[in-house]
Amino acid sequence: MNLRRDVFQAIADPTRRAILVLVATQSMTAGAIASNFDTARPTVSKHLQILTECELITQEQNGREVYYHINAKKMKDVADFIEPFRKMWDDRFNKLEAVMKTYKNK
Repeated sequence: MNLRRDVFQAIADPTRRAILVLVATQSMTAGAIASNFDTARPTVSKHLQILTECELITQEQNGREVYYHINAKKMKDVADFIEPFRKMWDDRFNKLEAVMKTYKNK
């Protein structure tokens, strides 16, 4: 049974977020990615599979090596979803700050 992976479940895991940070600036092989973690390579491979199924990273075959790249478009989709919430909280904190300044000046 292959359930469709949810992008937010994928990025909820700290190891997967760390992998995304690693491949954000440069393409890396699974071995290079795994060398950054104290977990077994099959565990990292499972994380890479989940990130690939969610389209947060893509694979590119180069000779015998497979390189993993960040999928900037999919990451932008995630950021676009979160943006209204960020703006809402910024607005609320700005209002709170204004109230606190008014209270402090009294």
